[in-house]
Order: sequence, then structure tokens, then C-alpha cells
Amino acid sequence: MWIYEKKLEYPVKVDTTNPALAQMIMEQFGGADGELAAGIRYLTQRFVMPTKESIATLTDIGTEELAHWEIIETLVWKLVKDAPVEKIKGTPFEAHFANHGRSPFPGNAAGHPWTAAYIQSKEDPITNLYEDMAAEQKARSTYEYLIQLSDDPGVTDTLKFLREREVVHFQRFGEALMGVQEYKDTKKYL
Repeated sequence: MWIYEKKLEYPVKVDTTNPALAQMIMEQFGGADGELAAGIRYLTQRFVMPTKESIATLTDIGTEELAHWEIIETLVWKLVKDAPVEKIKGTPFEAHFANHGRSPFPGNAAGHPWTAAYIQSKEDPITNLYEDMAAEQKARSTYEYLIQLSDDPGVTDTLKFLREREVVHFQRFGEALMGVQEYKDTKKYL
């Protein structure tokens, strides 16, 4: 079913050790608008989609979001893996370190663990697609904030790639919405 290539969708280059930046990037690892919530949301919502095209869109974007989750996890890991405890103390990452060490754990920038409550899914496909478009815009905004916080060129480059994918996903969900609306409109007259 799957062909696994042992490489990330986009190469992750990190030039610094920066636990504070790692903690901020955790927002996209385990936050409400992050990659894990998006991936699970879309892979859950696909079951109520009425067309093959909309099912495929949610499946494709959902699996890509999980690939982005792996990219974010790699960013966090590379920013902290060589950080001595002295460089972790006094940073926002310190609380995370006290509980998980340097290991990435799904939580947001404030340290709250990921929860399934972040996933929105209704039986109404139009409601879901509007939710998905909003989710992509919120993720894009978060990436823009993270880019402003980053002082590492490699991290910034990766964040820019991920931001652009959010724009593409927004567009694909808009196309899916139009297709689902057209499908539902034709059902009224049959």
C-alpha cells in the first residue's frame, strides 16, 4: 500500500542549538492548529465526504500533514538534542525537559499536551471543509509568527516551506468545497 522512503518530505537543516525556539515550534507539533491535529482531523472527516475527489483530497492532505508532523518533530529534536542542561535552564523548554527530557512530546508552545478535543469533525461535509480551510489559515498564521521568532536560517527555510504548503492545502480544500456544493446541488433535482 505504501512505499516508504527514508527521507523527510523537505530536508531539515538546523544550524543552532535553541531550546527556546524548539518550545515555540512545539505549537505546530501538538497545538490545536498544528500538524497532528490537522492530519487526524482530515483523515477522520474523509469518511463523510460524498465524492471520490473530496475523499481523495482529505486523504492526501491528511497524510501529508502527518509528514509535516515528522518535519516539525525533527526540527524540535535538532534544536535540543545537543543542548546542555545549562542551556535549557531558564528557557520555555525547561518544563518540557523536566517531564520528557529532550524527547519531543505532542504538546503546544505553552506546554499543554495534545488532546483529541482539538479535532473537529461533523457529519456535514460542507461544515468540515469550511473548518479545514480555517484550520489551514490558522496554521499559516502560526508559521508566519514562528518565522518571525526564528534566528536560524535552516529552521526559517523549513518553516517557510511548511507555510507554503498550508496555502496550497487551503486552495485544495476550496476546490473540494466547490465540488461538494455542486454535487449536493445536483442531488436536489434528481
